[in-house]
Amino acid sequence: MPQGAELRESKDSQADFRKFLISTKERKQMSIKTLRKRIAITATSALVAGALSIVVAPAAQAHSAVGGTNTETSVGQIAGNSTDQTNNTETSSVGSLYVAIQTNTGAAAVASVTSESSACSTADDSGKSKGLLYKDSSSGIAQSATMLAGGVLSLYTCSATNVSFKASAGSFSSPAGGTVADTAYSWTYDSTNKQVWQEAVVGSITSGTSNGVLWTAPTTVGTYTVSLYTGFYTTSSATQVVATADNGVTPPTLSGNITVTVVATDGGGSYSATNSFCKAARGTSTATSNVDDSGVAPGTDDWSVDIALRDAYNANLPSTGALTASATNGALLAYGASAGTTPVAGTATSVVTNASGSSATFRVSRATAGVPLTTTVTISYGGTVVCTKSVSLGGNAATLAISSVGVQDLSASTGNSKWLGSTESTNGTFYVQAKDSAGNIVTTPSTAGTFGVKAATLGTTVTNVTFPRVATATSSTDPNSAAVGVHTCGPAAGTQKGVVINYTLANGTVIEAAPVDLSCANDPATVSAGFDKAKYLTGDVATLTITLKDNKGNVANNVIGLGAHTVSVPGMTLVSTTGASDAVAKAGGVVTYTYTVGQTAGKYAAVIDFTGSTTELATYSKVQTPAYEITTGGDTTTNADVLKSIVALIASINKQIQALQKLILRR
Repeated sequence: MPQGAELRESKDSQADFRKFLISTKERKQMSIKTLRKRIAITATSALVAGALSIVVAPAAQAHSAVGGTNTETSVGQIAGNSTDQTNNTETSSVGSLYVAIQTNTGAAAVASVTSESSACSTADDSGKSKGLLYKDSSSGIAQSATMLAGGVLSLYTCSATNVSFKASAGSFSSPAGGTVADTAYSWTYDSTNKQVWQEAVVGSITSGTSNGVLWTAPTTVGTYTVSLYTGFYTTSSATQVVATADNGVTPPTLSGNITVTVVATDGGGSYSATNSFCKAARGTSTATSNVDDSGVAPGTDDWSVDIALRDAYNANLPSTGALTASATNGALLAYGASAGTTPVAGTATSVVTNASGSSATFRVSRATAGVPLTTTVTISYGGTVVCTKSVSLGGNAATLAISSVGVQDLSASTGNSKWLGSTESTNGTFYVQAKDSAGNIVTTPSTAGTFGVKAATLGTTVTNVTFPRVATATSSTDPNSAAVGVHTCGPAAGTQKGVVINYTLANGTVIEAAPVDLSCANDPATVSAGFDKAKYLTGDVATLTITLKDNKGNVANNVIGLGAHTVSVPGMTLVSTTGASDAVAKAGGVVTYTYTVGQTAGKYAAVIDFTGSTTELATYSKVQTPAYEITTGGDTTTNADVLKSIVALIASINKQIQALQKLILRR
């Protein structure tokens, strides 16, 4: 072959080799780029999916408790007084401001203590307000009241000092009361009649005396204040002078203050959703909120719907409108006049009464005992729907489900609570949960039925099954929603196939669970450990599994604790584990550890060390060192890879040369 041809062939080969290397690198770069794009797309999709799946729960409705009887016949009974405020009985509570609240059928308001000349302990039934719609139950400086425009409040107080009444608007009239040695105080008004006070008097006040006044509200709708000031000072001539904000000598004491809302029309007597309460309760309660109880009423337990109906002034509704309730799906209702009590179970799906519903309850019962039921209860007052609640009542147990089945120790009948879960306190080897025909979890008290095992399905491996705890809850997240079972093992390891757990109802009906295999094994004797993969990329999730077997190769029991052990996994960060140093092995006799893979590439070996464990493990298996590799996911081409490619290329070139030589010789 000419020298020039050989040179060209050599250059061509070198060019081919460069192309090969470039294409190899490009393919890897494209592969990495593609992988990154896919990761980005996946992450974006997950983010979008997460954003779209967010659901904002509505804030729960809640109201403060409503107290007192807020009708015009008994508005604002004063809390803490030893006498009957309904009839305006005065007390010796010095420094309090009271409002006359008794019914007034006359044409005008009547001032209190208009003819009284004795101490506060004497009752005065004469005071009457006009146009008063609502009065709260306080008598201090944070009172509230609602009245009609132009209405009149009859105010009274008991004080051992001089007093002054002051309002932000409106006017005072007919002040009376207040005596010292049978000498009445004189009263003085300001120029607008928005303030009235007692003038100077000679002598000293030795006990509480009564004072009363009328306050006429403005005719303009709005919010106003009416205040009581007490206190006095003695002049150089031994004259007692009322302390007012104007004389500047002694500051008065604010002893009473009423925020008065003046309205144009009476809005009382009509249902107010804002001020009323309705609560679905497991049992009975006093309705002070609209926050319902949750879950299903189990067994023979019933629901109640408790109500407290108010008007716009927080006043109880009058007993003038029909109060009715109806239930769907055949549920039975019974009316109770007082929430917090339990009336006798009803016999009809609807009830009608003329009660006000100020504090009432409706008991909701099953149509047929033991049959589950979901019903919607609708309550109306005067034809207006005021409450709708849907509740579920559980029935008798109809199905059984076995879960969390563990391996029992040989010749043992106790089990281990840690096998069942970290929040479980009862030792056992499995859970059994009962549900009614509607799929509701039901409790299994001894009054409802009895757990047992079908004797014919037992044998020499599993000789008995007992139930140390029944189910007492109906929430699926509560471990007490399932009964705890424990099987008794004989001396030999093995599995009892097809054991049948049953539950006999109080009426004699027997419910059987699907057959379950119950196993028995000795304590852990050997340990093995390994990762789910041999090689990981940075950011991967890795799982380390520790498997324990007994001395005959069976999966070890879940009763004996693992004992102290250490786990060291370099290059990774622990996320979670199914077992701790004193925990029992989980399903399949294993404990699993989950890690996130770090960013430092290399080859590693974990160390699982049981040398400090009191468990009788074989010496050779107490220390496990499973190996793994971490890569960063970049270009991992090594010198060996390049050399291998060169050798392959040379071999290819040699083959081409040999083929060319043969072709030339044939010519």
